[in-house]
Amino acid sequence: RLMDSWGSAVDDLRPAVFERMIWHYLTVLGNGERIAPELRPAFFAQITADHARWLPPGGYPAPGGAEGLKHRLVAAGRWRTFSALRTAYRARDTARRTARTTKRRVAPRARRAARLARDGLLREYYRAELRRPIDPTLAVYAAYWYRGYADNPAAVHEAARRLAPQVRGVWIVRRDRVHTVPEGVEYVVAGTPAYYRALARARWLVNNVNFPDFVRKRPGSVHLQTHHGTPVKVMGLDQQRYPIGAVGMDFAGLLRRVDRWDFSVSANSFSTQMWERAYPATYTTLEVGYPRNDRLVTATAEEVLRLRAEFGLGLGERVVLYAPTHREHLPGYRPPFDPERLLDVLGPAGRLLMRSHYFHDRDRRARRPVDRDRVRDVSGHPRVEDLYLVADVLVTDYSSAMFDYAVLDRPIVVYAPDWEAYRLARGVYFDLLAEPPGAVATSFADLLDLFRAGGVDSAEATTARQRFRARFCALEDGHAAERVVRRVFLGEQPQPRRC
Repeated sequence: RLMDSWGSAVDDLRPAVFERMIWHYLTVLGNGERIAPELRPAFFAQITADHARWLPPGGYPAPGGAEGLKHRLVAAGRWRTFSALRTAYRARDTARRTARTTKRRVAPRARRAARLARDGLLREYYRAELRRPIDPTLAVYAAYWYRGYADNPAAVHEAARRLAPQVRGVWIVRRDRVHTVPEGVEYVVAGTPAYYRALARARWLVNNVNFPDFVRKRPGSVHLQTHHGTPVKVMGLDQQRYPIGAVGMDFAGLLRRVDRWDFSVSANSFSTQMWERAYPATYTTLEVGYPRNDRLVTATAEEVLRLRAEFGLGLGERVVLYAPTHREHLPGYRPPFDPERLLDVLGPAGRLLMRSHYFHDRDRRARRPVDRDRVRDVSGHPRVEDLYLVADVLVTDYSSAMFDYAVLDRPIVVYAPDWEAYRLARGVYFDLLAEPPGAVATSFADLLDLFRAGGVDSAEATTARQRFRARFCALEDGHAAERVVRRVFLGEQPQPRRC
């Protein structure tokens, strides 16, 4: 009985195996480098002989279309017809490839030529606008390479509207990010004539990264560099010591861009030291705290409840925000992270918000929510401060998010599975695992154990967070943006700090 069963199983597989045999024969024959031309008729004859010898009694599921025609010609032993059709198909495929190649080469060249011509005209327009007077009321703002209204520049803009209403603020945004600009905020689209005109004539230029190389520093204009985080990883000229993490860096060009700065905002004395070392120039450092963190200090309990309601988060739910940073030296790397397993540990009241780095704003693969009810992708949310306010715990790695979230004095977990590789390849300014803002996990299993055993908000983690806050958050009093506006826009000199 067992042998009968075995024989029946083999008989069931025979048609599929036979089809694969013929397919493999034809694949070898179709590869021009496998069989010499003079041997192909004999090889085809062998396929025909094996087809007749091993054909299953009940036949087999032959493919359709052109592949099915090949099988029928093999069965009939019609080599000349097969060869002629093969030649015709190859000629057709060659013609199609040639047409596609020509299209790929010609069309991009034409588009590139048109784009270069347009850019050349716009640069000439920019140079012409540079000869016109500076607009004494115009301030131009940008953030994250024109990704929208965000970060320190947005906080400075809001404070300037209140404290210096005579200043007209205009934002630069990418065309695909226009929809994120708040109502009532004036903007220009990057690359348009209005963009070049604004850059040429602004009295104040505010950015958390550098403006493009073509931007000129005009006499009488003021460039404010706000930066966008307290640095864990090495930055600027310090990256020369870590070439793996600085591929393509133009350090001479970087220094030319830094020379345009008049003011550099710093969140703490640590950042001041790092910025002045990494970006040496004659700018004035404004060590005043980060404007974007003012909202974290001044937010009321009512505002937090309102935000949680907008996100659909209940009062009794524990909200974890996971916000890993970008690895420049490993562009495709994602830390091992299983949302479902973390939610299992958090229990029914657990909710997970996942936010990818802004470098991945066009990469859908970086955002894969698995449970719409309890996991939410918040990568596209325009104001990260909202996410900080609604979260009960932050899980991050080497992101500056930890310095901002520490302002709220809530639990932070450093999840650093690639710490040793990261600090060797990318370089860091301090030992994050020795001086963390809270609990530390170096594997996903460790991360689950921290939540499972209550290590996230243990006494040890709380003590570490207090030390971290004392070192990095001492200036965050809710008035950083005001201090920047009074110094940069109103020309007021800073008041001496009281001890």
